[in-house]
Amino acid sequence: MKEPEPADDAAVTKRARRREQYLSLGLGELAAAAVFGFVASFLVTPRFTDRAATVALWWALTPLIAILVQGGCYWLLAREWVGDSPMPRTTATVYSVLRVVNVALLAAGLAGVLWWWPADNATALLVFAVWFVGVVEYVNYFQKRLSYPMHRWFATVGQWRTPQLVRDLRSARPGHS
Repeated sequence: MKEPEPADDAAVTKRARRREQYLSLGLGELAAAAVFGFVASFLVTPRFTDRAATVALWWALTPLIAILVQGGCYWLLAREWVGDSPMPRTTATVYSVLRVVNVALLAAGLAGVLWWWPADNATALLVFAVWFVGVVEYVNYFQKRLSYPMHRWFATVGQWRTPQLVRDLRSARPGHS
């Protein structure tokens, strides 16, 4: 049996590390979606005194939770091709469609928030902030990377790097090398 080349060992180790990182990112995004839903359902909305605040919060939360779930699924799926091959075309097609659908979801979410605008200013600010976090997540996944370790955030966020999801979408295009 042939011994693996040192360069091969390094590639395998790098791939294994990235797979672990992607598992952590994927489960983290799914956990975040669950936490947002749980906190909204059981801790926040029971304290609201008017129905409009509850409805507005769910209009704000729906796109955020959808984007977090999509992100979590992306990271878990990407474990299969990271460092090995391009994103499968079917997956790329799904995420290309979601890229457009998410804009519509965010627009509908904002329309719902504005329609059901809470009377209480603090509640209105909370609802708008939740919707805005959804916008930030969308930008982070589909436009420009905004998520970095805290110790490097200020030094790197201004570089406007391309998100990994977008790089994977590009790698799935025909003729991409």
